[in-house]
Amino acid sequence: MSVHKEIRRITTHILQEMKNRGEKIAMLTSYDFSMARVVDEGGVDIILVGDSASMVMAGHETTLPITLDEMIYHAASVIRATKRALVVVDLPFGSYQGNSKEALNSAIRIMKESGAHAVKLEGGTEIVESIQRIITAGIPVMGHLGLTPQSIYKFGTYTVRAKEEAEAQKLKEDILALQNAGCFSVVLEKIPAALAKEVTESVQIPTIGIGAGGSCDGQVLVINDMIGLTKGFTPRFLRQYLDLFTEINGAVKSYVSDVKSGDFPNDKEQY
Repeated sequence: MSVHKEIRRITTHILQEMKNRGEKIAMLTSYDFSMARVVDEGGVDIILVGDSASMVMAGHETTLPITLDEMIYHAASVIRATKRALVVVDLPFGSYQGNSKEALNSAIRIMKESGAHAVKLEGGTEIVESIQRIITAGIPVMGHLGLTPQSIYKFGTYTVRAKEEAEAQKLKEDILALQNAGCFSVVLEKIPAALAKEVTESVQIPTIGIGAGGSCDGQVLVINDMIGLTKGFTPRFLRQYLDLFTEINGAVKSYVSDVKSGDFPNDKEQY
């Protein structure tokens, strides 16, 4: 029997057990009550309240504009819907970089005001001090390496990371530093599958991949992309399970047509 069917609420300890037993971890994003309820009841192990909300919920070009207050709003909405999944919240850009005291204050605000279970930070050795400080306060931390979208202007592109030896070597050092700092898990985004396999086998903590091949201990996708609500976004790593944009668009057109023609509401649809 799989680990996650035996328990009510997923914890960091259970995720570690899942890695130890070779049971894959399923993670999806959610940003609001209605979607989180569907995702949680679907059996996902981790719900990420991602700063991707900046793009898919607010329409920004990058993850950079979203604020700590906005992340707390989204996280609180998700928490109210979630009974089973572990809820992890991204610390947004500018709320932790370069200042471990600010990082701790940001993490405490997320935990206290949203009721979330853990936070996620992007980066390696350069943010270890912040990670340690947050963990010392009793807050679990998930790391994030490879393509780190908050650094998009430094990279200048959303292309695959760590293809060159120097960057691959730094990633190997970074994941060990994150593990040693106390992270319970690390997201690996858009790196070569062979490298993801190597680092997954080199650490004790679970890795969660997005565009990092099948050897990671788990996988994550943005829910809006996975169900086809995002139009025109088709990276290689994305498997689209629905085409909701077309489905909803068709429903809206039918509704408009029925209202215009006087067909809606009919006799049975009024009091």
